[in-house]
Amino acid sequence: MAPSFFSFVSLYTSFLRRCFSSSGLSSQTINIDDETRVHFWGPKPNIQNTPKPALVLIHGFGPNPVWQWRRQVQFFAPHFDVYVPDLIFFGNSTTKSKERSEIFQAQTVGKLLQELDVKKYYIVGTSYGGMVAYHMARMWPEKVERVVIASSGVNLRKSDNKELLKRAKLESIENLMLPQKASELRSLMGLAVFKRLHMVPDFFLKDVIEKLYSDNRKEKMELLKGLTLGQVDNLNLSPLQQDILLVWGDGDQIFPLKMAYELKEILGEKVKLEVIKNASHVPQVEYPGQFNNIVKTFLTVSS
Repeated sequence: MAPSFFSFVSLYTSFLRRCFSSSGLSSQTINIDDETRVHFWGPKPNIQNTPKPALVLIHGFGPNPVWQWRRQVQFFAPHFDVYVPDLIFFGNSTTKSKERSEIFQAQTVGKLLQELDVKKYYIVGTSYGGMVAYHMARMWPEKVERVVIASSGVNLRKSDNKELLKRAKLESIENLMLPQKASELRSLMGLAVFKRLHMVPDFFLKDVIEKLYSDNRKEKMELLKGLTLGQVDNLNLSPLQQDILLVWGDGDQIFPLKMAYELKEILGEKVKLEVIKNASHVPQVEYPGQFNNIVKTFLTVSS
């Protein structure tokens, strides 16, 4: 049993923040309007460097982005101006607005980049962040140059949520995505990670829940209910104009691989699908080297 005063999660979070800082990013917060404050990691202000292409990394519905994008920030920062926003009600981003949809999240990130005078950019979004990335690309085709959607059920149907709950053996999406018990977090990990993690002790899982899943729980539940996707079984998705890369783990149990093949057909003619073997819902964490090289090739090779 770990001592009650020791938190591996807090210690590791401090390490992750140092990794972001050592990659040339700084923690910043700005008000984008009278209602909404956004925290993000981005290039250190007031430092004159050679301009690089802008790359926006949009996290999924889980721990804050330093847990989700560490290896990508370290890899891409030498080649791109990397921006990693906290979506609303994650990390230190918040709003007084009653809006809760992924479309509102997309509008918020777009406003942030406008405030930062970032005129054109690439987007990489994972899971919930892929839904946000899709809407950004749809709304601002003149600004979003290329899009990477990783492990993201943009084509989510109501029936897909029902099948997901059967696989999780839980009663609600909220119990899965916002676990309050060690058993619920085990269910989420079992679906999201390819390798089985049966030996992880309960005290560690409880520390993860307390430090990474407890903040703004009420508002995050509202975000899940506010999704415009997954409410019906009829899809109404518009193709995108940009070159698009889909990256999927072949063992994804949150959004199974069959959804990737369907999404590829829906999004337009300029879509490429890369499947990472022996990976599940977080290939950027499970196989960061392979994931990073696939994404870099897509972003830097001419059409």
